[in-house]
Amino acid sequence: MTKLKGKPDAAQLAGLAEVKAQLRVAEAELEQRRAERDRLLGLVPNPPDASVPDGGEDEGTVLRLVGERPSFAFSVRDHLALGGFDVERGARLSGSRFAYRVGAVALVELALYRMALDRVVRAGFVPMLPPVLVREEAMYGTGFLPTEESNLYRVEPDGLYLTGTSEVALAGYHQGEILISEDLPLRYAGYSTNFRREAGAAGRDTRGVFRVHQFDKVEMFVWTLPERSREEHEALLAIEERLAFELGLTYRVVNIAAGDLGAPAAKKYDIEAWIPSQERYREISSCSNTTDYQSRRLGTRVREGKELRYPHTLNGTAMTARWLIALLESFQDEHGAVAIPEALVAFGAPARLEADAC
Repeated sequence: MTKLKGKPDAAQLAGLAEVKAQLRVAEAELEQRRAERDRLLGLVPNPPDASVPDGGEDEGTVLRLVGERPSFAFSVRDHLALGGFDVERGARLSGSRFAYRVGAVALVELALYRMALDRVVRAGFVPMLPPVLVREEAMYGTGFLPTEESNLYRVEPDGLYLTGTSEVALAGYHQGEILISEDLPLRYAGYSTNFRREAGAAGRDTRGVFRVHQFDKVEMFVWTLPERSREEHEALLAIEERLAFELGLTYRVVNIAAGDLGAPAAKKYDIEAWIPSQERYREISSCSNTTDYQSRRLGTRVREGKELRYPHTLNGTAMTARWLIALLESFQDEHGAVAIPEALVAFGAPARLEADAC
């Protein structure tokens, strides 16, 4: 369209009005298409790393077994039978999959978190007590929206979500920022209470506190340069293994199959501890390399000279109450008492839980 000279006449004004109307329609259509593009992109998972095995939930590759499975000359009690967990009053108060931890068992659980924090801080992680209520942008940025929405608790009046892991808040700490390459890696450790609906878990782990709606956790999170993320992933796994070894747990390390990774992770290791009452290994911890999946969605970049690029993020669970289950069941005696690992006593745990005190 040529530039008008002088005052436009009626025909020209009508033409301009028509072009303006067409532009409004085109802009509205463009916005709709952008929204649809973003919706579809939000559903695309991170491509699995080449070292990830094919398959689904039970087809991960066992990399190593550590420790000998405990053997008992008596009928093994599960953690509920050992005592210290009140699921009946928890259900009366809040519904199914909630529980009180009472007395000495509560002290042992708190000692586990304190020990984990001590060890990860020694490893160079900055401790944090993060928010557990976050905006939608943080949930989307870390990959929990839209694919995990059914497992999230939303506080409707405020438009906030309760986090299922402090990974969300630790990642959101640098949302929209430009980091400096010389400052990386940045390593954070968050302790928080977490909330998950456990949608799709009906009929699974209904006894005890293995799968609950509210639980505490020590979470590790790393921002790093892309070329170092593999190394950081192995370092997270090493920390988790040292904790399991120090507590004397029997465990195995599994390279999780592609079909069980979840949207953000390119590669994930699980640590599965032996649970005597179930006579099988169960996941107590995991660590994931999410490459640049989260940094792109969060709008976090790193400056190297004049160049801006996306850093990689990683996360790993240092401690949850699932470790408590493995510990109590593994170190019980025929009377129902439990010998507590010496490493926990320095953090407030009793050296022994008597049967009537558990």
